[in-house]
Amino acid sequence: MDLALSLGRRNLGATWPNPSVGCVIVRTDDDGYRRVVGRGWTGQGGRPHAETIALAQAGAEAHGATAYVTLEPCSHHGVTPPCADALVAAGISRAVVAMHDPDPRVNGRGVARLRDAGITVDVGIGADPASETHAGFVSQRVQRRPLVTLKLATTIDGRIATHTGESKWITDAHARRWAHGLRAAHDGVMVGSGTVLADDPLLTCRLPGLEARSPVRILLDRRLRIPLTRTLIATARQHPTWLLTLPDADGQRVRTLQDCGVDVIKVDPRETGLPDMAKALRLIAERGICRLLVEGGAAIASALLADDLVDRLIWFHAPAVIGADGIAALAGLGVDRLADRPRFRRLAIRPVGEDLMESYERIR
Repeated sequence: MDLALSLGRRNLGATWPNPSVGCVIVRTDDDGYRRVVGRGWTGQGGRPHAETIALAQAGAEAHGATAYVTLEPCSHHGVTPPCADALVAAGISRAVVAMHDPDPRVNGRGVARLRDAGITVDVGIGADPASETHAGFVSQRVQRRPLVTLKLATTIDGRIATHTGESKWITDAHARRWAHGLRAAHDGVMVGSGTVLADDPLLTCRLPGLEARSPVRILLDRRLRIPLTRTLIATARQHPTWLLTLPDADGQRVRTLQDCGVDVIKVDPRETGLPDMAKALRLIAERGICRLLVEGGAAIASALLADDLVDRLIWFHAPAVIGADGIAALAGLGVDRLADRPRFRRLAIRPVGEDLMESYERIR
């Protein structure tokens, strides 16, 4: 199962709207020697499925073998036939499944299909790491929003720029390479219009060999103030780009952005007139995004934190200070009582070049 989980993680960020599943087929020979006869992981774009690849590799040796799968095999007809049926047809004798699939079209039906065929099924081995790997898929199916990871890069006093707005670069090249790796492992990356105006980012993955793993670029711009010459707009035909704005956005401006290749999505506002972030995430999830990386700026990060919509936090700390006149990583959250503050559990801390990277998960 550890091998299956490792295989499944390979394509995180590249299989949406499907989960990135790993499958290993193991055969025990007459002398008791166990051999891996098939390995597979979900292909880019969600096809082919991991089980299909592993079974094709195993061939006739799948008969009587054990299949280790990180998520319950699908039992419904979609673009491809059900993987549960494929495992039955291959003649496996046992299936080890890390966790049930929360999709209502599957949830328990895949396991039932295997058991009805006389296959021994064990569920729950490797459940904890599988739950982490498939957290985005579960969030998209159950909560109807993507798993949200907020990435911050600040000085040790929490500043993202000087008082003049200079921000390149707070962290060093090692941390920036890590950030590109995070992009490769997510389906979408979101920024606010302020970040685009200040930094003019490209938001692609530019690690050698992983350029094709760039996420969908998502821009929140309620006033449509981003110039057409900014990199995100100018490269929208080369890299998928979505723009979230309000329903009353200027129609001519919207059409011009669409002509540039931008997919414009209208989001209802809150009473304050600002976009409703919960509704924005729901719209993104409806389009298949399971894992969303948010790279700033302070306004969008604070809005998500205030609405309790951040699930993971990756914080890069540079060994420097700017002071109170610098621009803070977060705007006000309106916290009056300590009991109401968003709280996180530290998962890991590690040096990255001269910087320090800390990862957290939200305490629910």
